[in-house]
Amino acid sequence: MTDAATLSTPRDAGPAGEGGRLVVGRGLFAGPTPEVPDELYVEVLGGRAERRRRHLRVGEYSHVGTNTYYGRFPASYWQRWTTATEVRFEGRTRGAGRLMLRASDTNGVPRTLAVHDTATEDVCLAAPLDRFLDGGGLWIEIVTDDDELVLHDARWTVAAPATDRGASVVVCTHNRADDCIATLQALTAEHDVLALLDEVVVVDQGTDRIDTREGFADVAARLGDHFRYLPQPNLGGSGGFTRGLYEVVEHGGRPDVDVLFMDDDIRCEPEVVVRLATFGRCVADPTIVGAQMLNLLHPTQVLAGAEYAVLTDLTNGHVSPGAVGESDVTAHFPDGTKNVQDRRVDAGYTGWWSCLIPSELVRRAGYPLPLFFQWDDVEYCYRARAHGVPTVTLPGAGVWHADFPWKDWDDWHRYFNLRNAMITAALHSPFPVRHVTGVLADLLGRYLVSMNYGLATTLIAAVEDFLAGPRVLDDGGVAAVGRIRARRAGHGETVAHPVTDAPGLGPTEMEIARSGPEPTRDRLVMAKRITQQLLGRTPRHGGLVGAGEAHWWHIGLFDRVAVTDAGQGGVRVRQRDPEALRSLGLEGTRVLWRLAREGAVPWRPGAPPHPG
Repeated sequence: MTDAATLSTPRDAGPAGEGGRLVVGRGLFAGPTPEVPDELYVEVLGGRAERRRRHLRVGEYSHVGTNTYYGRFPASYWQRWTTATEVRFEGRTRGAGRLMLRASDTNGVPRTLAVHDTATEDVCLAAPLDRFLDGGGLWIEIVTDDDELVLHDARWTVAAPATDRGASVVVCTHNRADDCIATLQALTAEHDVLALLDEVVVVDQGTDRIDTREGFADVAARLGDHFRYLPQPNLGGSGGFTRGLYEVVEHGGRPDVDVLFMDDDIRCEPEVVVRLATFGRCVADPTIVGAQMLNLLHPTQVLAGAEYAVLTDLTNGHVSPGAVGESDVTAHFPDGTKNVQDRRVDAGYTGWWSCLIPSELVRRAGYPLPLFFQWDDVEYCYRARAHGVPTVTLPGAGVWHADFPWKDWDDWHRYFNLRNAMITAALHSPFPVRHVTGVLADLLGRYLVSMNYGLATTLIAAVEDFLAGPRVLDDGGVAAVGRIRARRAGHGETVAHPVTDAPGLGPTEMEIARSGPEPTRDRLVMAKRITQQLLGRTPRHGGLVGAGEAHWWHIGLFDRVAVTDAGQGGVRVRQRDPEALRSLGLEGTRVLWRLAREGAVPWRPGAPPHPG
C-alpha cells in the first residue's frame, strides 16, 4: 500500500448519507437489462467471472477489472467540480483474492494506489482526490489464486456534504406511452435509487396517455405521494420539461433542489440518478450536470464525451477536444489503454435525455425558452454560462437513446433546428449577420441541388419566422408544427416508400450508384449542377443512393433517384423539378436578403462561446 491511499473499515454508507458517508456510485457488475453488454461494467482480463447486477464472482486463477464505462470513478471531475477531497471504495467479500485500487492519469497510464489481500471480510480502500485535475479515474482490479472471490455490496463513497438538497425527476412524454412506462418501471425498480428522490413528475402531452397502460398503477403505487402525473397539451419537449421544472422549483417544498430531466424513450440505467444527483449535491457551485448518451442500437458506443455548439455556424453536436466521440468505449487502443476518456474536458452544453438542473439557475436566469423542440437544451446551457453556472457532462453516467445517425434529417423538425439555432445565436453570440446569411445560403443551395425541395421550403419558413420576432413563440410552437407539415406536404420527396414500391422507378432503374469524392471547387461544381438541373442535362436518369452517400454533388447528377432513409426502412424518391428549383431559389434569395438587411441584433456580451 502506498502513502497515497489508506485502508479502513467501511462505515454505513446509505444513499442519503447515513453514517457521514454518501454513496456516489454503486458497484454494479451487469446492466439493468440483458441487452446491455457486461463489458460496460466489468472486464475479464484473464480466467473467468460470473457477472451479476450487484455481485461479482471471480473464479480461481482469474483477473478482472472495472476500468470500464460504468465501473470507473471519474476522479478528475470530482476533484475539479466538487468539494470532496477523498473517495472510498467499500464492499464485502467472500473467499480469497487480492483487491487493488488502481488509478490513471490524463494519458490513461495506470498506477496502483492500494493493495489488499482479502478473505471473507469487509474492505475499504481510500484515495485522496488530489492528483487528477487534468484527467484520470479510479477503478478496482481483482486477482485470484487457487480460490474464488465474491464481491458484493460495493460502492464508492465520499464524506457527506454539510448541507442537504433535494433531487426530483421530471419525465416529459408525448405519445410514447409504452416507452415511458418502461422508463418509469426501470427508474422505480431499485430502492436505493428511489431513496435519493423527493418526487417523480411526469408531464404527459400526448393523446395516448400513459395512465391507460397496465404498468401505470404499479409505478404510482411504488412512488405513492412522491408521484405527480400532469397531463397537458403538447408544448414540445421544452414546454413539458419547463412545466415539470416549474412544479418542482415553485411547489416542491425545498428552496434548494436539483431537477433531473429524463426523456421518455430512453433505456434507463437507474444508476444515472445516483451519479448525477450525488454529484450535484457535492458541487462547489451550482452546476448543470449532464449524462452522456449511449447509442441504443450500438450500446457500447458513446455519442460524445462532451459537446459544444458553434453558434455563428448554427451547428451543435461538436465533440469537445479530447473527448470520446461516436466510439466504442469497450475498445482498446494499440498501446493497450482503454477508450474511456481519461482526459477531463469541458462541455458547452449537455442534452436533456438525462440532465440535472439546479434551482439556483432558475432564480438567476429564469426558465427555458418555449422553443418547442431542438436547441432548447443548448440555449439554456449557454444562458446558464452567462449567469455563472457551468455545464459538466459526467463520464460514467449514461443512458441509451435512439442513435442520432439513424434519424432522417429531412423531416419537419429541421424547421425547429434551424429557427432555434438562429434564436440561440442571436442571444448568445455576436450574430455576424452576413456570415449567418452565408451559412443559410449554402444550405439552401445544397438542398435545391439535391432535389430536397421540402427541406428548402423548411429552411425558408425557419428564416421567415426568425425575422417575425418573438411572437412566433407565443403558443410554444404548436401552430408552427402544423404550418411546416402542411408546407412540406406539397413535395413528394418528403414521403418515405418501401423500396419495392418507389414511385416512378422500376426494379431495373434502381441500381446502386456510388458517390465520387467531395469536389475541391464547391462553388463551381454547384453552379454546374444547378445548370444541369434547370436545363435537364443531368447525366444520369435513375439509381439508388445510400443514406451515407447522398451528398449534394452526387444527387445533383440524377433526373430521378431513390435515396435510402437514414433509418434504413425505405426510400425517398427525389425528382428533378426545374420550376420548384426556380421558385424556391427566388423565394429563398428574397428571405435571405431580408435577413442580411434586417437580421442584425445588438450584441450584449455575456460568457464567451465555448473555446472549442
